Amino acid sequence: MASNTLGARLLRRKPVSTLIAESEGHGLPAGAPEEGGRSGIHLRRSIGLWQLSAIGIGATIGTGIFFVLRDAVPAAGPAVILSFVIAAVTAGLTALCYAEMASAIPVSGSSYSYAYATLGEGVAFGVGICLLMEYGVSASAIAVSWAEYLNKFLDLAFGFKIPEQLSGAPGDGHWFNLPALLLVAMVCFLLVRGVSESAKVNAAMVGIKILILVLFVGVALTGFHSGNLTPFMPLGIGGVQTAASSIFFSFIGLDAVSTAGEEVKNPRRTLPLAIIISLVVVTLIYILVALAGIGAQPWTKFDGQEAGLAQIMQDITGQGWPAMIFAVGAIISIFSVTLVVIYGQTRILYSMGRDGMLPKRFAQLSPRTGTPVWNTLAVGVGVGALAAFIPLDVLADITSLGTLIAFSVVSIGVIVLRRTQPDLPRGFKVPGYPVVPLLSVAFCVYLITGLHADTFRAGAIALVVAVAVYFGYSIKHSRLERAAQQALPVETEVG
Repeated sequence: MASNTLGARLLRRKPVSTLIAESEGHGLPAGAPEEGGRSGIHLRRSIGLWQLSAIGIGATIGTGIFFVLRDAVPAAGPAVILSFVIAAVTAGLTALCYAEMASAIPVSGSSYSYAYATLGEGVAFGVGICLLMEYGVSASAIAVSWAEYLNKFLDLAFGFKIPEQLSGAPGDGHWFNLPALLLVAMVCFLLVRGVSESAKVNAAMVGIKILILVLFVGVALTGFHSGNLTPFMPLGIGGVQTAASSIFFSFIGLDAVSTAGEEVKNPRRTLPLAIIISLVVVTLIYILVALAGIGAQPWTKFDGQEAGLAQIMQDITGQGWPAMIFAVGAIISIFSVTLVVIYGQTRILYSMGRDGMLPKRFAQLSPRTGTPVWNTLAVGVGVGALAAFIPLDVLADITSLGTLIAFSVVSIGVIVLRRTQPDLPRGFKVPGYPVVPLLSVAFCVYLITGLHADTFRAGAIALVVAVAVYFGYSIKHSRLERAAQQALPVETEVG
C-alpha cells in the first residue's frame, strides 16, 4: 500500500488507464446513486474535426481581438504587433505540447487531468483552480465587451443605446452590466440543451466571425498610413512585454480544445490536428487585424476607445453601414467565444467533481442531454456576477496569469510523461523534444513577469482559496484517498 504521508498524498498520480476508463463510463462515476454504483451516464463523443477546430478558433478569435487593442496598444504603441508575435510564439510552442498530451490522454479536464497523471494531486488541484479562474474570468471579460458592440449596433441602427447605468461595472455612473448578464444566461441555456447542438451553433458563428474580420482587414488597409507605425516602439521593450502578457489570454482557445477530450470522435487524431489548425488560423488573423488597425489609426486614439474596430471602419468609410455590419459580427463572435469558454469551465468542474476534488454534484449528468446541468447553472451564476460587477482590464490580466500557469504545467507534463510512460500510445509527438517544451516554459515565465502587480495579488488570493479548499475538502474526499482508505480496487501511482 502506498505511503499515506502528506507528501505522498500530494504527489499521488492518477494513472492514464484509469482516466481513459472513466471517460468511457467505467470506474466509479461521481454522482452515482451509491458509491461504487454504475450510472451508465457519461459524456458523449459527438464532435468531429471541423467542429473541434471551430471550438479552438471560436474560443480564441474574439477572446481579445475585438477589444484587447484598447488596453494593449496604449501599453506598447505600434509595437503591439510584436506583442502579438511574442504571444503567438509562446502559444505555438505550448500548442505542440498540448497536441501530444491531448493525443496521449484524450479525456475531459484539459491541463488539470494532464497534471493529475504526471505531476500529482496537489499540483493538479492548483492547476484546476487556475483553469477555473482562467475560464471564469475570461468568459466574464468577453461578456463585458459584448455590451460595447451591442450599444454600437443599437446606436447605428436605431439611434438608441442601453442606459450607461446598465452597461458597465460599478463606478463612473454605472450600476452593473445588464447585457453581459443576458449573454451569459443565453449561453448557459444553449449548453444545457446539449454539446452537439452547441458545437454546431458555434461552428456557424466561427465562419461569420472570420468573414467579419477579413472585412475589417480589407477596409482598414484602404486607410493604412505608414506614418501611424512611427515611432514604432515609443514605450520601449518593457511596453511590448507588458502588452504581450496582457493579451496572452486571447489564446485561451488552445486549452479549450483539450477540455472536449471526452466528447470528440477519434480523439488521438482529432485533438492534435484541431489544436494545430486553430493555432495557425488564429495567429494569422490576429497579426493581420493588429497590423491593419494600427496602420489605420494613430496608436494614441486606442486608449479607452469602445468598440474600437467598428469605430475604425466608420472613420475610414465615413458611413455607418460597414461599422454596423462589423458590430453585428462582433456580437455574434463574442457570443460564440463566451459559449466555448463557459463550456470549457463546466468540463473542468465535471472532471474535478468526478475525481472527488470538488463535490460530486458538479459531475452529475442529465440522463436526457448528457450534460452537467447543475454544474452549468452554477458556472453561469459565477460568470454573470463577475461580468456584471468587475472592470474589463482587471479581468483580462487575471485570465492571462491562469492561462500561462496552465500552459507551463502542460509543457512540463510532456517531459514527465515521456520519462515515466515512454510506451504510452501517442497520436502526436512534440518535434524537437525536449527543447520545445523547455522553450514553452521559458516563454510562459517571461510573460508572467510582465503582468501587473495587481494581477499577482489576485493570484495570491486565489492560491489561498485553493489551499483552503484542498486541505478542507479535497484531500479527504479525493477518489484516490477513498480508494486507499477503503482498499478499493483503484490503481494509484505515487510520484
